Amino acid sequence: MSSREKQFPYKSILVVCSVNTARSPMAVEFLKKMLADNGIYNVDVYSGGISSHARDGMLISLDSKLVMSEVGINLPDDYLSIDLKKHRDLIKKADLILTLTEQHKKEIKNFDESKGKEILTLKEIAEETGDIGDPSMKELGGFRQARDEIKICLEKGLKKILILFNI
Repeated sequence: MSSREKQFPYKSILVVCSVNTARSPMAVEFLKKMLADNGIYNVDVYSGGISSHARDGMLISLDSKLVMSEVGINLPDDYLSIDLKKHRDLIKKADLILTLTEQHKKEIKNFDESKGKEILTLKEIAEETGDIGDPSMKELGGFRQARDEIKICLEKGLKKILILFNI
């Protein structure tokens, strides 16, 4: 285990969006790649949906898979969505919770399992404001925009964490 792995401040990162079929899976795969590119491998990164229409077992959006493959990242073929309302243990185990919108942040804070957790939107971790909008029903252009915003926010946020913790 490298010294970077020992020093990274989070062991478990939960990414939250509406239904867990587009934005959060993209964010998870970007974050896993960025961590690995920085020699950080001992962080569990996973995602779930929090909205009232989130369900377990939905397939990942084909548009998400396509736009991620455009940047050399393949989303898992066997990926199935997770409804965090039914899997609160995933909220409880997270050291850091990243949400795609302010509304997701508000919703996740309603769960007792989130108490005392660091909860930030992707824009906040990048020291920006606003939300990363839902690309569904917006054709490939909407998915590309969401993908690019997610990547930029995670790059800025990870850089900030690495500097802050002198990693």
